[in-house]
Amino acid sequence: MAPADQTDHVHTDTPTAAPLTSRKDAVTMTEDHRTHESVESPEQPVDTKQAVMDGLGGVSGMVYTALPVVAFAMAVPFLSLPAAIGAAIAIAAGLAVFRMWRGEKLMSALGGVFGVVAAGGVSAMTGSANDFFLIGIWASFAGAVITLLSLLVRRPLTGVIWNAMHGGTHPWREDRPTLLVHDLATLAVTAVFAGRFIVRQWLYVADSTAGLAIADTVTGFPLTALAAVAVIWAFRRSTKRLVTTPAQD
Repeated sequence: MAPADQTDHVHTDTPTAAPLTSRKDAVTMTEDHRTHESVESPEQPVDTKQAVMDGLGGVSGMVYTALPVVAFAMAVPFLSLPAAIGAAIAIAAGLAVFRMWRGEKLMSALGGVFGVVAAGGVSAMTGSANDFFLIGIWASFAGAVITLLSLLVRRPLTGVIWNAMHGGTHPWREDRPTLLVHDLATLAVTAVFAGRFIVRQWLYVADSTAGLAIADTVTGFPLTALAAVAVIWAFRRSTKRLVTTPAQD
């Protein structure tokens, strides 16, 4: 009986070292996991060029927006106002179908249709072909006022948008070079909005439907592209200065 008791005692006491080893391994694995997360999870900068172009609908999106306007202006001298409005809406709808066929998102494709329908609705209610451009004229005025106010209160709109895109945690207004580039970018956007409003409002008062269509196209894509260049420049400068990059060992 004595040897048996000794054997049982040996089998009972031997495994006691295992829990200590397991705990030590678990602590080591947890520390390694945390270290791995801190090294592998830096803030990833946003692709600013792509983000800005997506916000504008891309080059093709701006072209698609201009085509119904041009069609309306070309139809007005030869068709009744309702027919010209219908032609613009039909072209906008056809372009929306084409964009969805290409794989674009539904709301992105239909945005141009909604804009043309709204413009056509205003024109139909007033009976004036020039009022087809009225929403765009006053939208430019509103854009100029908003961006100018953001400069006056020292919160340039492009900086607010950039910070929101990067989590809203960066002290961009305390960094003078970053604040300066956003002042300049927002000023460029203000100038574009103001220029579009002044030119188109002058043509509206002059009762030039064809001139409004030309101005809508000329002051649309080219000036928007210039403003986009300024915004992309400001976004990239801000990202380079303020966004944390992966540590280099």
